[in-house]
Amino acid sequence: MVNSPLLQLTDVSLKFGDKELFVNLNMLIKDGDRAALIGCNGSGKSTLLKIISGKIEADYGSRVVSKGTAIGYMEQDPKLDKFGTLYDFTVSSLDPSNYYKVEYHAETLGISLKTKCQDASGGERRRASLVKLFSEESDLLLLDEPTNHLDIEGIIWLERKLISSKYSFLIISHDRTFLNNLTRQTFWVDRAVVRKRELGFITFEDWRDKIWKEEDQQSHKLDMKIKAEARWAVEGISGRRKRNMGRLRALDNLRETKFEKIKRQSLKSIEIDTDIKSGQKVIEAMDISKAFDGNEIIRKFSLKVARGERIAIVGSNGVGKSTLINILTGKVPPDSGKVKMGTDLHPAIFDQNRDILDDDLSLWENLTSDPITNVTNASDQVMVRGRPRHVMGYLKEFLFSEIQARMPVGALSGGEKARLMLAKILSKSSNLLVLDEPTNDFDLETLDLLQEALDEYLGTVILVSHDRDFINRVSTKTLLMLGDGLIREYNGGWSDIFLKESEKSDHNKSRAKTKKKLGHQNKQNSRIGLSFTQSHRLQKLPEEIERLSGKISELELILSDGDLYSKDEKRFLKLSKALTLLQNKLTLIEDEWLKLEELSETKVN
Repeated sequence: MVNSPLLQLTDVSLKFGDKELFVNLNMLIKDGDRAALIGCNGSGKSTLLKIISGKIEADYGSRVVSKGTAIGYMEQDPKLDKFGTLYDFTVSSLDPSNYYKVEYHAETLGISLKTKCQDASGGERRRASLVKLFSEESDLLLLDEPTNHLDIEGIIWLERKLISSKYSFLIISHDRTFLNNLTRQTFWVDRAVVRKRELGFITFEDWRDKIWKEEDQQSHKLDMKIKAEARWAVEGISGRRKRNMGRLRALDNLRETKFEKIKRQSLKSIEIDTDIKSGQKVIEAMDISKAFDGNEIIRKFSLKVARGERIAIVGSNGVGKSTLINILTGKVPPDSGKVKMGTDLHPAIFDQNRDILDDDLSLWENLTSDPITNVTNASDQVMVRGRPRHVMGYLKEFLFSEIQARMPVGALSGGEKARLMLAKILSKSSNLLVLDEPTNDFDLETLDLLQEALDEYLGTVILVSHDRDFINRVSTKTLLMLGDGLIREYNGGWSDIFLKESEKSDHNKSRAKTKKKLGHQNKQNSRIGLSFTQSHRLQKLPEEIERLSGKISELELILSDGDLYSKDEKRFLKLSKALTLLQNKLTLIEDEWLKLEELSETKVN
């Protein structure tokens, strides 16, 4: 069965200044497509979504939308200035008879739409945008970084919504777990060209690396041929002049071919210097508590952070993750308890609000300004890990051009601001790195480099993130903030939380065997806010999670064979489909476990 087309772009070309974003681009989106749109920062992904949505027109080419197809578009940074409240924003494109859909989706997402737009946090804006998108009930959904500013609970809600929906969708995201769980096709934007593959994101990186490897081999062959022909031209030739001139023209053509090839633009590496070694004990928190307006954020929490640890902090938006970081790093005092900082600490802080950047100053001025007084100087030098560097040379390492260097920071995209933040904080030596939502706005290649740099970093890392894959790859310990002041500590990353709960479930089961009266168990269930059925389900879920995780690991190991696709395409596609189904099922079960676990913490009267 061939799915009908929803939208088609033909021979689309677009220039921004001297930069060609797209050249003769052809793209077809069909009914039933659930696709990832991948590309490095600045490659034009968001612009392409705007072309598809009809928000902007290309310089050349055509855009055809099939009759009756409605397109829903969720911008990365929606402009809410003209709306009073989030409710006004969410109903702005709806007929009044459909306002009830907004109220339904707002309730399931757990957001109050009475909030004024000017007071809304990034997470509230993101949830309101999702409410608006799903209330419109379009046929094709375009989502630009939908997981940015969402907590893990919100991401799992979104995954579950999309998995169970009838929608076709195209998603820009850097969240590997999110893309693995959802996508069946991949569009790759790379140097003005868009390629499509009828496989989900899980196969993308192997596909990309294979193409780049072949490209590098071809480039190497071209270089060798140019060198050989150039040597022939210099050393002299015997034979007829006509033949010689032909070879010289061929050499010019080879050089022109090499010149016309667009180089890949990506960070080569990320260096984090640790010249100053901290003491073995970095932070010790003893029975700390904190509350705001009667709302308990932290309740009698203790923690020891040793040199070299990577601590991840996860939890719902508004639960107090940034507050916990500020208390642990000494910026905010606890209401009770004590925090003791270690010796010789030199922190570097990557904050989610980009507060160390001044939007009105240029990139150059931001790098040369004093971090304490924020006073700029006229120097063209910046101290990078104790050594003077020319500002422009340092900025080029982070992919900024000379024109951009003199632009105000406010004109940069989210990904470019994040790169500039990295450039600024990594220019200083540190032994305590605090990363508050660092994965927002970074592309996949930059996230890989950051993870590799953190692996080699000799200092200590405290990390707040909603990116489950990044947490799994980086953290040695995870703090799960459950609300009402409760914080649980787990060794390892996000996946280890479920393994730990599985062990706890096994222990509880063995204890349950010694209980002879069901009435005692029912009494215990009512005390913790669970029915007997819910309590039984909570005990069983970790087993299911562990079983599914094991099957997923087995399939991922098989699919990691780089030659499998070429040797047995049918088996590869069958296993890929099975893996996607298992990942979708695991997402739903993890969501169920989280809700029951939170309910178990709620005592009933």
